[in-house]
Amino acid sequence: MDITLHFAPNTCARVPMIALEEIGCEYHTELVAFMRGDHQSPQYLALNPKGRVPLLVVDGKVLTENVAILHWLSSEFPEAKLLPVYQNNFDNALVIADLAFCASTLHGLVTRLRIPHFFCDTVEAIPRVFQMAEQAMRPNFALMDERLSKGLWWYGDQWSIVDVYINWIWFRVAGTAFDTSPYPHLARHSMTLSQRPSVQRVLRRHEEAAEWLASRGLEVKFDGAGAVKAAAS
Repeated sequence: MDITLHFAPNTCARVPMIALEEIGCEYHTELVAFMRGDHQSPQYLALNPKGRVPLLVVDGKVLTENVAILHWLSSEFPEAKLLPVYQNNFDNALVIADLAFCASTLHGLVTRLRIPHFFCDTVEAIPRVFQMAEQAMRPNFALMDERLSKGLWWYGDQWSIVDVYINWIWFRVAGTAFDTSPYPHLARHSMTLSQRPSVQRVLRRHEEAAEWLASRGLEVKFDGAGAVKAAAS
């Protein structure tokens, strides 16, 4: 099986890359340089008309969207135990709901916290976009913190790729002006996950990719905190 993951450093493509590392299968990667316009090139759009990452190509077939990619990887490589599997369809659907919670409910708010200036057409509106996203995110962070207060991982003692997605959400939000101090269990969860070998390997790969882009003037500069501060001054 020939597997290629198209990714950009620090994006949510980190999640399926960690999944592939957990699986231990051979796979290839293709770096997408947003600042060079790779995601809008005819070649990339022919594969993914959405112009986004992650993009997984399996034996020439294309799969997009993290929920679909992670569900397929879990089903194709059950020995990796990326997701819990139950004997009834309803409980399995609840697992998909957890992935969708990360990919839809949370991810959309992350983008507004990270790049609020992308969601308004005046500088004066930037702080308000951030504030509204912050207000919407806090109940979700409280929900996750409460659940993680009851166990090591999202599913108690059982690690899953949902933990990796939650960790990516935390990583992106913690890099903004969003105060994460009220969520100690999420912070603990992040520290615990960071010790996992698969996570450490992928973090190094993303750091190397970011350094490669920076050396060519192609680093992505989405400074949400800076944009909010500048707009408020």
